[in-house]
This record gives sequence, C-alpha cells and structure tokens, in this order.
Amino acid sequence: QVQLVESGGGLVQAGGSLRLSCAASGRIGSINRMGWYRQAPGKQRELVAGFTTGGNTNYADSVKGRFTISRDNAKNTMYLQMNSLKPEDTAVYYCNAISSMGRAYWGQGTQVTVSS
Repeated sequence: QVQLVESGGGLVQAGGSLRLSCAASGRIGSINRMGWYRQAPGKQRELVAGFTTGGNTNYADSVKGRFTISRDNAKNTMYLQMNSLKPEDTAVYYCNAISSMGRAYWGQGTQVTVSS
C-alpha cells in the first residue's frame, strides 16, 4: 500500500503562486511513476504534470511555462510549483502514484482557488 497526502492548496489572486506538496509513505519502492491531476467542477479529472517511468517530466499544454513539478527523494515528497495562476486553474488537485503492478493510488486532494 502507498499513502499520499497533499498540502499547500488555498485561495490566491490571479497572477499569484502556490506550491503543492505530496508526501508519500508505505511501499515507496513499488512506485513506478507519479504525477499531479486536477478536477474542476463539472469537468473530468485531467493530468497536470507528471514524471514518466524514465524520470522525464510532462505537462498539460495549459500549464506549460507556469507550473513546475519536482521531487525530493530523500523526503519522499513531490511538489508542484504553480506560478502566474489563472482563475481557470481553480480545481481540486490530486497527487497520483502508479505502482510497478499498475495499481493507482490517490491522495485526498487539495483545493486551489484562484480569484480574478
């Protein structure tokens, strides 16, 4: 089992910044890749940024140049630095991990609200 706990969400004005954190625990060694997803009201959950199995990063077109995904392996923590936030970035942000067996784990989500 893998447990994921997000933190760092909140209310920010457009143009502001937030940094989300995702602390992983449990069978860390079974994790194959990780990423951040978000889900806005009435919309499907979408990938925001992620690490591939090779350790490369990928981003949704809508956040390229504004968001940066990173990780600190010593702390078993993944981050999402979000700059130049827009009202359309408002959503619940979820941390996701995929095990080597293909099992998906999700955090509880953290709300990000960007006011105009």
